[in-house]
Amino acid sequence: MSDQDPLVIFTPSGKRGRFAIGTAILDAARQLGVDLDSVCGGRGICSKCQITPSFGEFSKFGIDSKPDALSEWNSVEARYDDIRGLPKGRRLGCQAKVLGDVVIDVPAESQVHKQVIRKRAEAREITIDPAIRLLLVEVEQPDMHKPSGDFERLQAALEAQWQVKAEASLPVLARLQPALRKGKWQVTCAYHVPSGQILEIWPGYFEGPLYGLAIDLGSTTIAGHLCDLATGEVLASSGLMNPQIRFGEDLMSRVSYVMMNPGGDVEMTTVVREALNTLIGEITKQADLAPENLFDMVLVANPIMHHLFLGLDPVELGQAPFALALSGSLDIPAADAGLKMHPSARLYTLPCIAGHVGADAAAVALSEAPNLSEDLVLIVDVGTNAELLLGNKDRVLACSSPTGPAFEGAQISSGQRAAPGAIEHIRIGADFEPVFKLVGNDLWSNEAGFEDAVLKTGITGICGSGIIEAIAEMRMAGIVDASGLIGSEAQVGTPRCISDGRTHAYVIYEPADGPKITVTNGDIRAIQLAKAALYAGARLLMDKLSVDSVDRVVLAGAFGAHISAKHAMVLGMIPDCPVKKVTSAGNAAGTGARIALLNLASRAEIEATVGEIEKIETAIEPAFQEHFVAATNIPHATAPFTGLRAHTPLPDVSYNAASGPRKRRRR
Repeated sequence: MSDQDPLVIFTPSGKRGRFAIGTAILDAARQLGVDLDSVCGGRGICSKCQITPSFGEFSKFGIDSKPDALSEWNSVEARYDDIRGLPKGRRLGCQAKVLGDVVIDVPAESQVHKQVIRKRAEAREITIDPAIRLLLVEVEQPDMHKPSGDFERLQAALEAQWQVKAEASLPVLARLQPALRKGKWQVTCAYHVPSGQILEIWPGYFEGPLYGLAIDLGSTTIAGHLCDLATGEVLASSGLMNPQIRFGEDLMSRVSYVMMNPGGDVEMTTVVREALNTLIGEITKQADLAPENLFDMVLVANPIMHHLFLGLDPVELGQAPFALALSGSLDIPAADAGLKMHPSARLYTLPCIAGHVGADAAAVALSEAPNLSEDLVLIVDVGTNAELLLGNKDRVLACSSPTGPAFEGAQISSGQRAAPGAIEHIRIGADFEPVFKLVGNDLWSNEAGFEDAVLKTGITGICGSGIIEAIAEMRMAGIVDASGLIGSEAQVGTPRCISDGRTHAYVIYEPADGPKITVTNGDIRAIQLAKAALYAGARLLMDKLSVDSVDRVVLAGAFGAHISAKHAMVLGMIPDCPVKKVTSAGNAAGTGARIALLNLASRAEIEATVGEIEKIETAIEPAFQEHFVAATNIPHATAPFTGLRAHTPLPDVSYNAASGPRKRRRR
């Protein structure tokens, strides 16, 4: 293809290429290995290849995606829309043709290999005391000699029998009189303690259950847990991709989109609320409930996701002094945020800690309680925007690091989300030969039955945990040197090291037909930048406490739960620490959201804790850049990592342009 041909960029994969004018989007996706479904062979019958073009100026990609970048809506799409309906803004990938530079989002339902949302609900003991309580009350019957309204007598009864003051919305008031008479002057009220609102009224005795949702709204994924508010039981968990990815893979790209495209913030608010309503529909269907059974939601997010979801302008968060429109907690009717739950349902958002340390970090603090720890603990919530907490019962500091989407498998040559068929674990032997495991499959690639087990999914790419382990294993095997360079076949001694332009790549898997799955020097560079940002943030917090080591490290987040401590240490993602002292907390932000959903007192607790956490802004700290540069080496340019090297010697090899045969010295 010519350099003058239009550039097509696919999200969320980040894959891109130039294609001749008139190329169908489906064909472009196939050529790039983009996960876009199609059953009918591009005849416009199956509708599996639905895509969403994004228009506006995308500074991250260096293009201006205009509405005329695709061919006009045609008769095939019109016919399908008339018969089955296409969601607003969607096109059929087999019909839409490239006319100019364009950004194309592949929705989750159009992907062949559906992502496995790995933000599961962690087992945790929680004292059940939700914000919504069921109150059975006996109401005095009307007396013409003592005229008063039914609601006023209900208020008096609630105050006398339960010592609460209550108010109600007009729709609830409209249901009061029939409920009172049907229940023979006995009713059950769903009472929201913080607001004093009666959310619903049932005649007679109603024992529930009532349900709520804990939501972790991430930059890349959205995860939700549906809970019984009386027992705390997690009845269903589900998740989906954050559709805002098409506006920018990282947070600053999304702020930039808002700056350059008037109305961009409204657009992103709309799509993320639509996604949440889709998630609500999926998770309630999974539990065989109607969305109207949901009475409460607790939502946590980083500051930019928090602002965009609430409809608050995020622009100030893109520039110093990174001012939040709202830093405190929020308790509002869920309908105000466009959520399709019970009409009177409530929404609570945890407080944000700072301009780049959000309600999700507050939820992690609630879940992991560093402020109660006797030893010095570093908690790292690994994601597109990593958030870090360091401290103990005496003092807790917090910061964020812009790691980007590489840890999620984006911007990686063979990268993909965590879906069946993706390599998630890998080991490289002394002969430089790899063995690996796939998402959704417990067999290693060299075990009997593996080939039969993967017939359905195939081996499709490598996800975040897979790329981390791959690069760490390559470093331990001597395929990659400390600077991040991959050696040649002659230098390393294996034909799996192949030429890739001016550098080299390592072949993990080569199918009989189709593209190879490789790790390139570009992939390693993307991971180096991400892990260096993570390490630099941790090191900056350690400087503030004047310490050179931590007692233990907790890896949180969906990604953090799926990487081994050893591989994270080899890469230098985290400061040197005994491997046995590195643990996973799983989706700690989601757990914190669930605690706040099920225990009202915890909301006041975290609001007070957030006020005591010291915020460090990495963007204005000169030392951050110094730490970042040194941390780009694997594991580090200057830090000795003596704890790591005591049990994992690393080959002392160098593959720069001037080096000769590889050296196998270990140190």
